[in-house]
Amino acid sequence: MASSEAIRWLESFSAALAAGEGAGVARLFQPGGYWRDLLAFSGDIRTFEGRDAIRGMPRLGAARLHVLGQHPVADPHEAWFSLETAVGRGIGHVRLRDGAAWTLLTALRELKGHEEPAGPRRPLYAPRDAGARQPYVLIVGGGQGGIALGARLKRLGVPALIVEKNERAGDSWRKRYKSLCLHDPVWYDHLPYIPFPDHWPVFSPKDRIADWLEMYTRVMELDYWTSTECLNARPVQGGWEVDVLKNNQPLTLRPTHLVLATGMSGFPFRPPVKGVASFPVLHSSEFKDGAAYAGLRCVVVGSSTSAHDICADLVENGAAEVTLIQRAPTIVVRSDTLRELAWGKLYSEEAVARGYTTDIADLTLASVPFKVLPELQRPLYAEIARRDADLYAALSKAGFVYDFGEDGSGLHSLYLRRGAGYYIDVGASQMIIDGRIRLKRGAVDALDERAVVLTDGSRLPADLVVFATGYGNMNQWAAKLISPEVAERVGLVWGVGSNTKGDPGPWEGELRNMWKPTKQPNLWFHGGNLMQSRHYSLYLALQLKMRHINQARS
Repeated sequence: MASSEAIRWLESFSAALAAGEGAGVARLFQPGGYWRDLLAFSGDIRTFEGRDAIRGMPRLGAARLHVLGQHPVADPHEAWFSLETAVGRGIGHVRLRDGAAWTLLTALRELKGHEEPAGPRRPLYAPRDAGARQPYVLIVGGGQGGIALGARLKRLGVPALIVEKNERAGDSWRKRYKSLCLHDPVWYDHLPYIPFPDHWPVFSPKDRIADWLEMYTRVMELDYWTSTECLNARPVQGGWEVDVLKNNQPLTLRPTHLVLATGMSGFPFRPPVKGVASFPVLHSSEFKDGAAYAGLRCVVVGSSTSAHDICADLVENGAAEVTLIQRAPTIVVRSDTLRELAWGKLYSEEAVARGYTTDIADLTLASVPFKVLPELQRPLYAEIARRDADLYAALSKAGFVYDFGEDGSGLHSLYLRRGAGYYIDVGASQMIIDGRIRLKRGAVDALDERAVVLTDGSRLPADLVVFATGYGNMNQWAAKLISPEVAERVGLVWGVGSNTKGDPGPWEGELRNMWKPTKQPNLWFHGGNLMQSRHYSLYLALQLKMRHINQARS
């Protein structure tokens, strides 16, 4: 139940909004307070930091607010509330300190007059197939991001087409290495509208996810073209011309909006090395199954998730020798510890019992501004370090260099900053400690016919090398499919501008160019993990729906 303090604040906030004066609204916040708005008032995905930014917030206007007492809160200084503006309906969350707002989240959830046809609004009969037509939105990439967005747009009545170069929906998972398994718990990974069955394991193997995605595209009746490669796209008056190759037949599509839903990164990255090897040299994206390398000497370059997974797979399949080359410190956290201290608070069976539906858990997570996240995460990782001191002592003894990020804020911050540099331990760390996975620090300088040569001059005899060295930036797709000039105009995609390794400034406050307008008109990026694809697909879909409405009116 919301406290009287929270009720009074909401009454004052409602009155200040009705007056339409930014100064009056700003006075209700702490001097260093935050307002994160997901379309509800600004029409954008933005975080306003401090009173001056809040005072200048655009498009303030009257809103009807109502306390939602049934939603779970962590302490009495928090409250959930519904909101209704002239445009739509949504939800909000506030955290108070000394009677003023420390953090505020406002999120648009539906547009008036354009509500999704669900529940009592469901149609009597299935609509007839309208037949082939040019899409209003073309989504390039049919993984979880493209599929989630396609489902949202389908429900909103926005003509959208998903094109996927693979032969089947789900192949982006199906074709990865055999041992790949989600390290996020199942409650974190549901798709919109249809949750996973309640008998599924907490951590789902890749092939289950692949088959679920394929089923989902059919059940949700998405316009989804497999075996269709996007060749290039050109901005034209009123939208785009996009050349695709569908089943080896060239076609030109003319959507108004183009969404690149190609994940959260660009192309596989291999550091340049000298020499030519006589043995296989793969990127982690090309590695399939450790059974193919039984009895061989294997070297894996990198020390994040894929590197650990591939090393473990090779060991379990009987490789004669497996060596991991660690080039930089890595965040390592035991899966069980992370699940108990972090995920479990919002995404677990216990959280569901406390009232945290997937939607409320997503919104609770979204209510924490990115600027605040590190200070909230540092105590968590201090407790992880204390609780699992035995693991970290043993890793150090084995020569493995770990940390909790440049500022000690852990993998959640690092994921937002650069999406790499961590491992959620599901067994490979013990293999390193036991010496089953050998460890070498340094970088690869060259390859010769029979060995990997490191920069310190040492040689590692090898029959296989796997570069688990990550990927480039997502805007590489814009450069390839559209032009280098457009990619440069848009700038980097992903990251918040923390000025830490791999995340250059300036500070953004939100993920760069994700789920929001870019500097290239009618070009959007959509991606991230399953949770982000589910949650933020709503806000991207609503933005596209608003533009579709306006175009129909003009």
